[in-house]
Amino acid sequence: MVTDSTPALCGWIAKYDAAVEVGIGNRTDVAAGLVARGVRVTATDVHERAVPDGIRFVRDDVTDPDLDVYRDAGVVYALNLPPELHRPGWEVATRADADFVFTTLGGDQPAIPVQRETIPGDTLYVAREAPGAGR
Repeated sequence: MVTDSTPALCGWIAKYDAAVEVGIGNRTDVAAGLVARGVRVTATDVHERAVPDGIRFVRDDVTDPDLDVYRDAGVVYALNLPPELHRPGWEVATRADADFVFTTLGGDQPAIPVQRETIPGDTLYVAREAPGAGR
């Protein structure tokens, strides 16, 4: 299924050569759109998931990650990410020296410092600084 925000999300994330999607679930439209734009995409989830051709799938839990999955990514992204996973996603991206961007569910506010990017159909949250910075 393609949402109104899919083209904008793909356009924003496609500036990276490699991306990891955290918690792909059954929503493969953004990952597939990125692959179509030449981005190398790895999708993760805590459950086994079928993904379209061209997307590498790895079963992984962002709260106890295998850092090798994220090492080559320029960006780690997540769609409809619940607040309890904002910090773990941010931390794994930081440990992999990657940017971290995400969308939230409905009215959920980000649980980490972010810059808001308004895109058609959604708000994209861009993590601003490394976890623990300024503490």
